[in-house]
Amino acid sequence: MKVRDLIDKMGLTLFSGELCLDKEISGGYVSDLLSDVMGNAAEGQVWITLQSHKNIMAVASLKDLAAVILVKGQAPDTDTMAHSIEEQVPILGTDQEAFETAGQLYHLLNA
Repeated sequence: MKVRDLIDKMGLTLFSGELCLDKEISGGYVSDLLSDVMGNAAEGQVWITLQSHKNIMAVASLKDLAAVILVKGQAPDTDTMAHSIEEQVPILGTDQEAFETAGQLYHLLNA
């Protein structure tokens, strides 16, 4: 599944990274600790977090993640969105909790 398909199927908000929506998604990772994501997330995964500062883009780029989903209505600031475009990692958003978001992602990727 591609990031653009995930946006449509989950009704996600696209904050930035419009040019990178054809990335293939290999799975998902849920964590709010940057060090945990750096140590354990895998290339092509979608990172689900409530962190919205620009450091998430450095981690997402380092791990070559497909996208970042901000939960609980979090929104990135202007610097974070600019970094998203530079690093070519889309930032998406939802009002749902991380648990619900992860469940939906799991269902879509394993259906």
